[in-house]
Amino acid sequence: MSDSDGSASIGTRWPETAVALLLLALGALVIADSLRVGIGWADDGPRSGYFPFYIGLGLVLSSASVLFGVVRRWRQADEAFAEKSQLALVIAVLVPIAVYVFGVATLGIYLASLLLIAYFMKRHGRYGFAATASVSIGVPVFFFLVFERWFLVPLPKGFIERALGF
Repeated sequence: MSDSDGSASIGTRWPETAVALLLLALGALVIADSLRVGIGWADDGPRSGYFPFYIGLGLVLSSASVLFGVVRRWRQADEAFAEKSQLALVIAVLVPIAVYVFGVATLGIYLASLLLIAYFMKRHGRYGFAATASVSIGVPVFFFLVFERWFLVPLPKGFIERALGF
């Protein structure tokens, strides 16, 4: 698809369809699990599936509404969702975040956070070494002190953090 100025773009049809189907499936999963644990009332109040059932029902109904609207407008001209250059910017953030999630699971939250902050500050912020080092080290240290020492809430640790005794 091309905009009037000639730049390539992605239409709204497929992103709306994909998100609607994803949320429809999520809502169906919530409804199914809520039915499994019970959605009625017990002697002491609502059962554990009562409120999630209605949240799932809302997800299913709103997703079905969006999906119905997309199907109804399918033959009409597709509006631009985003230009490819804009999607490249989203991917430039999405890929490091996905690596960060994997890094939290393997390296632990503190080391993964240090690396993510340093990457974004150097790559996208173009900060110097001193600013990057102080912020990327200072933020995880601050959160370590607040959560681990002050609130006594352990956050996910990786093999390196466990080896260092954090």
